[in-house]
Amino acid sequence: MNCQYCNEKLIKDEIALCKKLLGRAVNKFMCISCLADYVGCTIDDLEVKIEEFKNQGCTLFIDKK
Repeated sequence: MNCQYCNEKLIKDEIALCKKLLGRAVNKFMCISCLADYVGCTIDDLEVKIEEFKNQGCTLFIDKK
């Protein structure tokens, strides 16, 4: 899957973050850079949020085996 804006290949955490911030029903995803621009924050801010969501046990960020 690729970013809807810059076409960069997405990683699972970027997809999960889009779902968490924009709603689980979202079907177009952004890379962390484009998402940061979209929500008006820095990439570092979003990386911190990813770790917070993982530590909270958010199921969107759990590795499915």
